[in-house]
Amino acid sequence: MRESALLVSKTLTEVAKRLRPGITTISIDQFIGEFIKENKGYPSFLNYHGYPFNSCISVNDVVVHGFPGKYELKESDIVSVDIGVYKNGFHGDHAYTFMIGKPEEDIIQLVRVTKESLFKGIEKAVAGNRLGDISYAIQEHTEKKYGYGVVRELVGHGLGKSMHEDPQVPNYGKRGSGPVLKEGLVLAIEPMINLGKKDVYTDKDGWTVRTKDGKVSVHFEHDVCVKKGKADILSNYNSIEAAENNNSNLFSLNHSRAESL
Repeated sequence: MRESALLVSKTLTEVAKRLRPGITTISIDQFIGEFIKENKGYPSFLNYHGYPFNSCISVNDVVVHGFPGKYELKESDIVSVDIGVYKNGFHGDHAYTFMIGKPEEDIIQLVRVTKESLFKGIEKAVAGNRLGDISYAIQEHTEKKYGYGVVRELVGHGLGKSMHEDPQVPNYGKRGSGPVLKEGLVLAIEPMINLGKKDVYTDKDGWTVRTKDGKVSVHFEHDVCVKKGKADILSNYNSIEAAENNNSNLFSLNHSRAESL
């Protein structure tokens, strides 16, 4: 499973090198499909319940499941790229949100806080905790501290030989609730957080989920194995962040922090 998850990370790293104003989302998707197959994997999303693309590319007010198309990315766009890989009988599935150019400060904060909330949730993915501990940690950091909208209709999930397995992992909930986490369980933890209200709707294509108020949404996702004491993150953001830092077309939280030190 780590191998599948790391191929997703590797693919997202290559995407981070290529993102720029003027590139179409369908060209990104085509590259993703080719890259995964070149590395002896298969795009998990392609034909999944009829989904017609290799990846989900969600721009601005699209929360998740955005269809790649002729849209050309532009300055200040917020782009979530979500990729699944099937390799050696197991799935990897994770996502990263990129900022094209430099967006407004409120958007930068949303991206930072959503990314932080992912790791707040991961900190609770240890054996003996309950599923609700993960959910509560994400909601506490995003909705309760900052007033952001935590999407209810879409959740994280178990991961393994199928891409979506039990249990579901909501980004909201109560501490101490839900099943006890057992060592070896693999979860795709994925906060989907809106700048405005939590409400969403689905486009006529049956897939694309958007915020009702038209405000930006941000999505980060890691594949995590529950362990004693500390969770084992199977996917890896390090190479993605390095590529993001080196791409002058992208605004990086890491790079901006380094400049301020």
